[in-house]
Amino acid sequence: MKVVFFGTPQFAVPTLQKLFDNSQFNVIAVITQPDKRRGRGKQLVPSAVKKTALDHDIPIWQPKRIKKDQDTLSQLKNLQADVFVVVAYGQILSSEILEMPKLGCINVHGSILPQYRGAAPIQWCIYNGDHQTGITTMLMDEGMDTGDMLLKAYTDINLFDNAHQIAEKLANQGADLLIETLEKLAVDQLQPIPQNSEEATYASLIDKDDFIIDWNKSAIAIHNQVRGFYPNCFTSFRDNKLKILATIPIDENYLQVLAENYQGLINQVESLDTSIGKPGEVVSLIKNFGPIIKTREGLLLLLEIQRSGKRPQSGWDLVNGTRLKIGEMLT
Repeated sequence: MKVVFFGTPQFAVPTLQKLFDNSQFNVIAVITQPDKRRGRGKQLVPSAVKKTALDHDIPIWQPKRIKKDQDTLSQLKNLQADVFVVVAYGQILSSEILEMPKLGCINVHGSILPQYRGAAPIQWCIYNGDHQTGITTMLMDEGMDTGDMLLKAYTDINLFDNAHQIAEKLANQGADLLIETLEKLAVDQLQPIPQNSEEATYASLIDKDDFIIDWNKSAIAIHNQVRGFYPNCFTSFRDNKLKILATIPIDENYLQVLAENYQGLINQVESLDTSIGKPGEVVSLIKNFGPIIKTREGLLLLLEIQRSGKRPQSGWDLVNGTRLKIGEMLT
């Protein structure tokens, strides 16, 4: 089966690698986003998909706007591919492109559709406190993740999983599901299922304001925000930016699933008064773990943080390194 692969970030790499490794498929070209300037030196850095594709002797195209790039469109058409596979490519494909391959365009989407259509399904499902997510393969149409569904695979979200961890699981799950989808599609063993748009929800692009921690939210809501938008959520500490990378809500449902090495934490927080303090206030310092912050509803332990210009460190290292005191405020 002749395959053209569209993808950009690390999430797409396991699927591309599976296609390269499987003799049933012949990846004849890769389409990815243009190289971007990153780091202090602002050097051009290729996408994760391009880095993987460079190890194979195939064309790699990086149109800035694929719908308007006539050279790329002509070359795509001339390939006469059996199928286009699209995984987190980052551009919307036109009807002209969707109609090119014989078997259509197959998308690997990081949610159980029609839930979380859009750009950031993994992040928003964790932010919303969902306990399950998964992968859907679908036949693409001109809408935003509205095409007919082909196969689904589910995965659980644990209370302390963050977006990077779930994305890694789903990337590998999606690679396996895509292979199964193509194998069944080739022998006409799949019946596409239309989506029920009345059940649809949307996962919009993440805005910088979504990273700001509001201590007037509940401890559990902030915990879900931190792990959903990992590693970017931040607060203000002594007039400097402080990233919050990992937290533990001081809540029975969360404490009871902690590993045995957290028993010391459980012993120390059992007697804490959850009514004291104002939102954002440091109300306790838990030895070997970190500071406890008051929220609108409940208490939150800062387990891992990153100070401006510094490397990530434990909450307890923050206490010792800054001589943090009870009564100080995060704003």
